[in-house]
Amino acid sequence: MSYRLGVDIGGTFTDVVLEGPEGLTSTKVLTTYAAPEDAIIDGLQQVCAKAGIDAGQISQIIHGTTLATNALIERRGAKTALITTEGFRDVIEMRTESRFEQYDLNLTLPEPLLPRQSRFTVAGRIDAKGQELVPMDRAGVAAVVAQIAKAGYESVAVGLIHSYLNDTHEQMVRDVLAEMLPGAMVSLSSEVSPQMRECERFNTVCANAYIKPLMKSYLGRLKGRMAEVGAGCPIFLMHSGGGIISLESAAEFPVRLVESGPAGGAVFAATLAQRFGLNKVLSFDMGGTTAKICLIRDQQPKTARVFEVARTYRFKKGSGMPISIPVIDMVEIGAGGGSLAHVDAMRQIRVGPESAGSEPGPACYGRGGANPAVTDADLVLGKLDPDNFAGGSIRLDDAASATALVQVIGQALDMDADTAAFGLAEVVDENMANAARVHAVENGEDLADYTMIAFGGAAPLHAGRLCEKLGVKRLLVPEGAGVGSAIGFLRAPFSFEANRSVYMKLSDFDAGRVKTLLAELAEEATGFVRSCDADAPIGREYKAYMRYTGQGWEIPIDLTEVQAKAPDAATFQRLFEADYTALFGRPVAGLDVEITVWAVNAATPKVIVSQVDDFSMAGTAKVGSSRNLFDPALGKRMNASVVLRGDMAGATIAGPAVVTEDETTIVVPASRMARGWPDGTIELITQEGQA
Repeated sequence: MSYRLGVDIGGTFTDVVLEGPEGLTSTKVLTTYAAPEDAIIDGLQQVCAKAGIDAGQISQIIHGTTLATNALIERRGAKTALITTEGFRDVIEMRTESRFEQYDLNLTLPEPLLPRQSRFTVAGRIDAKGQELVPMDRAGVAAVVAQIAKAGYESVAVGLIHSYLNDTHEQMVRDVLAEMLPGAMVSLSSEVSPQMRECERFNTVCANAYIKPLMKSYLGRLKGRMAEVGAGCPIFLMHSGGGIISLESAAEFPVRLVESGPAGGAVFAATLAQRFGLNKVLSFDMGGTTAKICLIRDQQPKTARVFEVARTYRFKKGSGMPISIPVIDMVEIGAGGGSLAHVDAMRQIRVGPESAGSEPGPACYGRGGANPAVTDADLVLGKLDPDNFAGGSIRLDDAASATALVQVIGQALDMDADTAAFGLAEVVDENMANAARVHAVENGEDLADYTMIAFGGAAPLHAGRLCEKLGVKRLLVPEGAGVGSAIGFLRAPFSFEANRSVYMKLSDFDAGRVKTLLAELAEEATGFVRSCDADAPIGREYKAYMRYTGQGWEIPIDLTEVQAKAPDAATFQRLFEADYTALFGRPVAGLDVEITVWAVNAATPKVIVSQVDDFSMAGTAKVGSSRNLFDPALGKRMNASVVLRGDMAGATIAGPAVVTEDETTIVVPASRMARGWPDGTIELITQEGQA
C-alpha cells in the first residue's frame, strides 16, 4: 500500500499529514527553529504511529517551508557577493525610487540585501536587443573574482544588464568563478529570473544566492535524517507558483520556495472549490504567524510574477524586496494566532506584525510569553477550550491570558480582560477584512458574490466574523482545515514555469520568432517536470504579459496551445482588449500594444475530485455541552452549543455554537447556522432574517 507525506513548516507549528488507503492522518507540532528537521521527524513518527505503519512504507514526501522566507527577513543567509555591469552597482539600493509612504518625511527605505562593499562591477555591455555593445574582458573578470576570493565569499550572484536576452557574458563570469573559486555557489540572473527590469531581476538573483548555501545544507540534512528513520523515499518541494519541483531543482533555485506554504493552502482551497463546483472563492488561511487571502476564479488561484518579501513596513506594499518569480497572488498580513498586540501613542490597539511564534508563544502557552497575542484574546472570549487545544497536546492558561491582556491593553485603556480581548479580536478581524476588500478592489471583484473557504489552525475561529464584516453569505471549512497547506501539497501537480523577456510591439509582431520562443520555453518547463515524473502526461499553459505603449505595468493574457503554435497579432490584440476591458472598463483607442514577458507553465494533470451532491439533513446535531462565548457582532456573551465535528455529518446547528476537533475550532456566530456535508466539510450560511 502506498503512503505519501505532506509537511508544512510554519512560523509557529509544523503540520504533518500522512495520506494512505485509509485516508488522512495528521498532527501539529511546535516548529523547532534551530533544526527544523527535528519537528518534521517528530511529526512523521507521530502520524506513522497513529496509522500503524513504518516510515519505510512512505513512497513520497512533499514539503513546504518558511525557512527561505525567514532567512531573507532575518538576514541569516550566506556571505554573498554580487557581480554586475559597470554603472549598475547601486541598482538594488536605489530601487525604483517609489515612496510607499508618500507623505512620511522620515521614511526609511529598506536596506539592500547586499551592502555596497559586497557589490562588484565588470566591464562589458549587452544592449536592449541582445547585441554586444562592449566586449567582456576575461582578465578584468578574473581580477574581480580574485577580490571576491580574497574576501572569503561563500556565494556569488551574477546580474548583468540585459542578460535575459543574451547570457554569454554571464556564462563567461561563471566560467571564471568555476576556475578561480570552485567552492563558491553561483547564481545567474539569466537562469534564476530571465526577465526585464534590473531592480527586480538583480534582487531575485541576490536572494537566490544569499539563501542557496543555507537551503542546500538544510535539504541535504533533511534527506539524511529521513533516511536514518527509514523514510528513504524521494522528497519534493512545493514552490511559490503552486506546483511541485524536485529536491535538486529546489536546492539550485531556492528563491522559488519563498511563499511555498501559502501556495499549498491556495491549492487546497482550489481543490475544495472544484469539489463544490464553485467559480468564485475567497481563500482565507490563518495560522500562527500570518493570515493569507487569495482570490480563486474558475477553480484556479490567481497568479503573479513579482511579489515582495522582507518588507520594512512588513505588510505595506512597496516597502519590501521585489522578487520576480512565478507566485500565487495573495495578500499577507500580520494576523496569526501568535500576533502580538500593543497600544500605540494614539491610544489605539495595534496587532502585529510581531509574532510570539512557537518560542515563547502566546502568554497562554506558559512558555514565557508575557505580551497578549490573538490566541490569548480567543481564549478569554470563549472560542478555545484550554484543555483540548491542539488535540490536548498543549494546556492553555486562561489566567495568564487575562493577566497579559490587562497589563498591556487594559491598564493603558482602562479596560477589563473581556473588553481588552474584544478590542484585540475586533482589530485583527477588521485588519483582515480590510485587506480582503483592498485585494478584491485591486482585482475588480465584488466579494458579495464569493464563497469563503477557511483553513489553517486559527482561520475557523475568525472566519464567521470575517464573513459578517465582508457581507459574504457562505463559508466552507473543509475536513483537515487545521493542516490545510500540508494537504494542499498532496493535491498539487508537478509543475514549473519558464519565462523570458522579449520585447515586441504588436505593430512589429514577428510570428516566427514568437512561435520559436514559446516552443523553447515549453521545452525548458517540460524538462523540469520530467525530472520529477518521467511518465506522467504533461500539459502546458501559455501566457503573454501585455500593456499599452507608455504604461508601466502589464496584465497577463492566457493563450491556448493552438494560439501559441500559430500566433498572430490580431488574436493577441483581441485577447488583450477583452482582458483589459474586464479590468478597467474599456480599451484605449489609438495606442499600440506591446508584449514584455512570455511564460509557459508545464504541469502534470491536476487531481480530479468528484463533486459532492446536495443532501437532506438528518436533524439537529447532538450537543455535547455549552460554553460562554462572546459574540462580537452583538457585543455580549451568549450561551453557545458545543458540538464535536464528527457529530455534524448530515446535521445542522444554529449559532451561537462552537464545532470542535483536534486541530482547530469553528466558531458559529449568532447570525449563522452550520451544517455538515457528507465529505466532512462544515458549511456556515446566514440564518433567516440575518445579514
